[in-house]
Amino acid sequence: MAPQRIKRVVILSALAAALAVTAALFVLRWRPAALATIRHASTGSVDDRLNDLPRVILWAWERPEDLRFINPQAIGVAYLAATIRLHGDRTIIRPRLQPLRLAPGTRRVAVARIETGNRPLYSDDQRRRIVAALTGLAGGENVEAVQIDFDALTSERAFYRALLVDLRRQLPKAVRLSITALASWCYGDNWIADLPIDEAVPMLFRMGADSENIQMRLKAGDPFSVPLARHSLGISTDEPIDGLPAGRRVYVFNPRPWSAESVGQILREVQ
Repeated sequence: MAPQRIKRVVILSALAAALAVTAALFVLRWRPAALATIRHASTGSVDDRLNDLPRVILWAWERPEDLRFINPQAIGVAYLAATIRLHGDRTIIRPRLQPLRLAPGTRRVAVARIETGNRPLYSDDQRRRIVAALTGLAGGENVEAVQIDFDALTSERAFYRALLVDLRRQLPKAVRLSITALASWCYGDNWIADLPIDEAVPMLFRMGADSENIQMRLKAGDPFSVPLARHSLGISTDEPIDGLPAGRRVYVFNPRPWSAESVGQILREVQ
């Protein structure tokens, strides 16, 4: 009897193993993202969720801009669509007031700048108003993503996180969610690592006291510790910087209106 029991246990174990393998293959077959998820969990990498956008994106801030001369196959535009200011219990939302002219088919990122004034409450009502305004930006012509520019203080992070969670739920699935990120957030201060966003753009200009340290780490080839910050970067035409990581999507700020000459110069520098 003992040999029969052993034989039965061996057969049952083999069947269980076969069923487990079959189930795993079924999951991977019908959920192609499953394999990628496993890979990301083991390596800490994150796919570039905006990799269909042009590799160069020009920030068009609050001033008249005529960018009809750009090649929309090579260049996208992230335009300031709204400025939002929190002041006490008030939420002041100012839409873009300056004209923006673009070439037909230009891929666009709608940007909202958030600023804080005198003792904002960071209330639920303020959060709801901001989320509603940002969701509205997603309906703009050729808008591929919504980007938030908010230099949140440590005391403002809980409010910002809750805002992003609510916004992610409200945005259409086809619209990606991007944020600008202080360079220090991407090196060591990992509070943004688990935010419900598709991209964090390290801002490598106007870095203040962190500038020397950040530039030294870039020159040394030190990668950003936040995976979501490894696919793009933000630079400015008036602050040349050495040691930029290659192969990134580059957002470019210009303190002056864009021209064919300044765009051409940027293309030569980053490509």
